[in-house]
Amino acid sequence: MTSTLSPKTVAEASRWFRPGRGEGYRGDLVFRWIVAAFAFLVIATLVLMAWQMTEASWLSIRSFGLDFVAAADWDPARGAFGALPFIYGTVVSSLLALVLAVPVSLGIAIFLSELAPRWLRSPAGVLVELLAAIPSVVYGLWGIIVLAPWLRESAEPALENTLGFLPLFRGPHQGFGMLAGGIILAIMITPTISSVSREVLGAVPDSLGEAALALGGTRWEAIRTAILPYARSGLIGAVTLGLGRALGETMAITMVIGNRAEISASLFAPSYTMASVIANEFTEATGDLYLASLAYVGLLLFVVTVLLNLVARLLVWRIARIPEGEARGY
Repeated sequence: MTSTLSPKTVAEASRWFRPGRGEGYRGDLVFRWIVAAFAFLVIATLVLMAWQMTEASWLSIRSFGLDFVAAADWDPARGAFGALPFIYGTVVSSLLALVLAVPVSLGIAIFLSELAPRWLRSPAGVLVELLAAIPSVVYGLWGIIVLAPWLRESAEPALENTLGFLPLFRGPHQGFGMLAGGIILAIMITPTISSVSREVLGAVPDSLGEAALALGGTRWEAIRTAILPYARSGLIGAVTLGLGRALGETMAITMVIGNRAEISASLFAPSYTMASVIANEFTEATGDLYLASLAYVGLLLFVVTVLLNLVARLLVWRIARIPEGEARGY
């Protein structure tokens, strides 16, 4: 077929589109600078957020310093502010969520990547990931209507009767408290951990599992001795991502954790998280020191969450750089 393009048009187009890396051509340079600006915008936004939060909390930082982290008294009427109850509530509820969610999430990931029939993997994976699309306020409402009454009337009495010798399972049965918050968070982070773990397990070379089976191992032995050790770093990254999600969750846990600034060994007792205290009290804060203290809490949460996500990404990237083969399809 004869080309209808004139030699002038072809010459003009060749100046913009040429094979190779095209580092010296205007179209590639414009595109490169545009996408670089987008990437820089994300970094600049992160730095700007950190700067603004530091500036907003500077009065509290100057007044309390690092003692703010260790102080347990939160009394705005007396001008006494300490973040320890909120740090405790955030850490304990998040760790409880991990204890509940990690075994389930890893079981889902192992089943979908290693054991499930091929026709079931994609539909089941989509259904699991749909949990992440549910708004957090819906989880909180479900916690108020269903979870809290069940804990108060059934689960907490049963736990105290069987495990009451432990301080974790003593105290009044209120339904709203640390246990309810941990369960809600566990449900919410399960899709994150399971989906990332599934991708990590899918990146393990087929030859590892096949070699274990060829040596006479069972399917479970191949998974336990060959596949899981190879994917350890990536699985840790998936768990760390789930932990970051749990640390920053606000609405759902605010609705079920009880919102009381106290430190208690019992999982039945109400507690408070860093995100919850900001959401509940920021609009009611009147004094400058009060506002600065809430901003200080937000700054601490921001730093912890960013660091955890960076660590998780590094671990996931490490396992993604597999030395051989391609990622297994689903």
